[in-house]
Amino acid sequence: MSKPVEAAGEARYGRLESSPVIIPPLEPILRDDLRDVDRVLRESLSSDVALIRQVAEYIIAGGGKRLRPALVLLAAKACGYNGMQHHTVAAVIEMIHTATLLHDDVVDESSLRRGHATANAMFGNAASVLVGDFLYSRAFQLLVEGDNMRVLQILSDATNVIAEGEVLQLMNSGNPDIAEATYLDVIRRKTAKLFEAAAQIGAVLGGADAASEQALARYGMKLGTAFQLIDDVLDYSGDLAAIGKNLGDDLAEGKPTLPLIRALQVGSAADVAVVRGALSAGRIDDFGPVVDVLTRNGTLAYARRRAEAESAEAAEALSALPDSPAHATLLKLSAFAVTRTY
Repeated sequence: MSKPVEAAGEARYGRLESSPVIIPPLEPILRDDLRDVDRVLRESLSSDVALIRQVAEYIIAGGGKRLRPALVLLAAKACGYNGMQHHTVAAVIEMIHTATLLHDDVVDESSLRRGHATANAMFGNAASVLVGDFLYSRAFQLLVEGDNMRVLQILSDATNVIAEGEVLQLMNSGNPDIAEATYLDVIRRKTAKLFEAAAQIGAVLGGADAASEQALARYGMKLGTAFQLIDDVLDYSGDLAAIGKNLGDDLAEGKPTLPLIRALQVGSAADVAVVRGALSAGRIDDFGPVVDVLTRNGTLAYARRRAEAESAEAAEALSALPDSPAHATLLKLSAFAVTRTY
């Protein structure tokens, strides 16, 4: 594609100048490493197809906490890794995560993420789905180049489980009768599985023994579950400017998250009717009354307590690892998961 056409495309869609949000627990131990991960991302997503470059640059520049790549880096450091391959593997993890977000936003018809218009809102659904496919395929190209079959196995298994989680969530969209255990299974597959894979792969890169590898995998699963449960809470109690997405998106999309599921279990008949009606129809107009129900019945606090329990189990999983700056940062990250406001 010619330069003038590329420039026209950039003028149409604009550029984001923001950079990844490096959350407090990761400063300063990963500042330089995360910059290297972003460099690998930009280099790896280069394409002679202009639209791929534009969408990829848009989503990379859109920021994000880079939690999953950070887990690769920290777990590798905690296990004594001294090479450079962890930057590429961390970038691969972020590509896979970003691909799931591109597809999620299309399925959910989302318009805002990280305080910016979603890629599907900017470029259209077709472009978002296809560039998501490109990210998946490029990620696995890089894994093959790395020639580490164990890493490839972990990530290929993880992406399959994530896809299952996405389908399970779709099957339960608008379902007010979903059990709490079923919901937790969904988020462990859909969200926490990639956290688990990231931490486990860091251990593999660091040459950890089987016990340490499994401890870090458990840490990642518990941490990811805690993060998702706090996301559930923030969707009904957060600050739009802080969380960077529309409050009530889960309700509008008919997602039965833990605060709603708990309210349906413990609320009065009138409260249950409010939540059931709003969830079944995906009525964002009922957001205020639903928040009143959740607050009155303490279900936001209940979901937060469940997240805190997951966070504590994540920290406990690290007890077998030797003390190190990376180990200390992993502990701080588990605490941050449940105290954050974004």
